[in-house]
Formats: sequence, structure tokens, C-alpha cells
Amino acid sequence: MKAIVVGQDQRHSLRWQEVPQPVPAPDEVLINTRATAVNRADLLQRRGRYAPPPGASEVLGLEVAGEVVQCGEQVSGWSVGDRVCALLAGGGYAQYVVCPADLLLRVPGNLSFAEAAALPEALYTSYLNLYVEARLRPGEHALIHAGASGIGTVAIQLCAALGSPVYATASAGKLPRLLQLGATAVFDREQADFVAGVQALTEGRGVDVILDPVGASYLARNLTALNIGGRLVVIGLLGGAKAELPLGEVLTRRLRIIGSVLRGRSVAEKAELTRELERRVWPLVASGKLRAVIDRVFSITEAEAAHSLLQSNETTGKLVLTVPR
Repeated sequence: MKAIVVGQDQRHSLRWQEVPQPVPAPDEVLINTRATAVNRADLLQRRGRYAPPPGASEVLGLEVAGEVVQCGEQVSGWSVGDRVCALLAGGGYAQYVVCPADLLLRVPGNLSFAEAAALPEALYTSYLNLYVEARLRPGEHALIHAGASGIGTVAIQLCAALGSPVYATASAGKLPRLLQLGATAVFDREQADFVAGVQALTEGRGVDVILDPVGASYLARNLTALNIGGRLVVIGLLGGAKAELPLGEVLTRRLRIIGSVLRGRSVAEKAELTRELERRVWPLVASGKLRAVIDRVFSITEAEAAHSLLQSNETTGKLVLTVPR
């Protein structure tokens, strides 16, 4: 089979070339990849700054949509020909990928493979951090930073669908789209004071949950924007990894700061999350109430161009890579 291989040159160039085809374990299926999607983790991994978990494929790619072509001997409930999508620990940038059967989601008939491939990483990340880690409840207010990202666009829709007023930050040109997705209010990340904005909209209380991929440069403002008992979930460090923490404020206002990553979690944890998504969120996908926002679709052979576009920060939603049969 062919897969994207990271070159050892100075640019860590991406090449579509022959590699060994994976073989499914007894509890896994082999998927003929029809589409995958690009994530910032891929940009880090190709430069040696985000290694795959032990035992995971070295090939880039954290999500897949395609058809089951082989089932391991212990797999039940799935058959050859089933249309599926899944979260991966790696391996998505390839013609074939193996995946534990417990992590599969059935692709609804109203979704193309490109649309299905754009969902897993953003949907798992959003749901895990908003509803499992931060325990966001209906009626509580949420703030989503980087609202125009793949995760942000899904998180906004998820909050709106499950009964939480949701606010978001992004660059000015992307804000109208976030309102269309269900955001109650939006803030220009370069000009607007999101702290003053959420305080005004919540009558001085602040928001209950913040989902933040920025990190250090937003820490002080995030804490100020939280309600008493508020929860800050940090999922990225785009704005730095170190900041001063006002512990007195954390104590007196009973704030919680939660660090969270998804990729390194066990298959058992991801399987439990898959079943909860299947029960609570997948009906929204099947009904069309929650959809992936796709900025652009590339061929897998254009992965280099897709990475460059993501690096530019000019996208809204996801970049998808289609894979030839």
C-alpha cells in the first residue's frame, strides 16, 4: 500500500510512497481509507515534536473514514463493506489503516467520507473536555477559544445543541461563520476584550467553562473570565507553556484548571467515550444538526499543501485529504 512518509531532509518533506500494509489484530478491523483529515498534531509530529504513543503507527493521521475490508477473529457487530469512521492514535495518511473495533462509528447515509473523516478528532476532543473533564451542564455558559478551528467549530455546535450559551474568540473575518454555527456572541481575538465581553453578557458572573488551546498567554484573562467554581480546560500551548498562576484567586473563587490530552489515552478510555458519543451525540450527526465544517478538500498527494495552509492560520474548520481507492 501507499502512505505519506516524512522525509529526513531539513524540511521534513512529505512523500506518498510504498510501505508495508498493516495487519489487524484479533480485536481490530482493517479499513480501506477513503478520507482522513489534517490536525495540528500532524504538524508537530512531522518535525519530531509529538511522538505517537507506544505501539501506534508512525504514519501521520489521527482520524479516518472508509470501508471495512477485514475483521479480526474476535470482532463482532461489524462486517466487510461497513462504512465507518474512527479516531486513531496514528496511521490515517495511508491507503489502509487498522483500528480497534471498539472505536468505530458507523457513517450515516447523509455523510460523505470526507465529511465523516473531519469529525472524529474534533468531536472526541470537544465532548471529552467540555462534558467529561469540565462537566458542562445545560444552562451553563461556555467560552471556546480558537473558535474557527476544527475543534472550535464542532465545540460551538455541541454547546448550542446541548443547551449551553456559548461564546467564542477568533480573528475578525471568521466571526460571522461562528454566529451561524450557534455562538451566542463572538470576540475578535486581536481587538476585543473577551473578559469584558463575557462579563457583560453574563451580568458579571463570567462563564462556567473555558476550552483553551492557547495556554500561557491567555491564563490570567481566562481566570478572570470564569464564574465562581469555573473550570478552565487547557488542551494546547499555542500561546506558550509557562505563566504565573495567582493561587489566591484559584482558591477563593474555587476555580479548577484541567490539563487534558486525548491521543495517549488507553483504548478502553476511548472505547467508553465512543459509546457515550454514539448515544448522546451521534444522533445529532445523523440528523444533520451537527456537521463538520470543511474549509478545503485535498488529495492525499497534496498533503504538503494542506499542511502549509493549516500552518497559515487562515482556515475555518477542517482540511480533509481524500485517498484514492
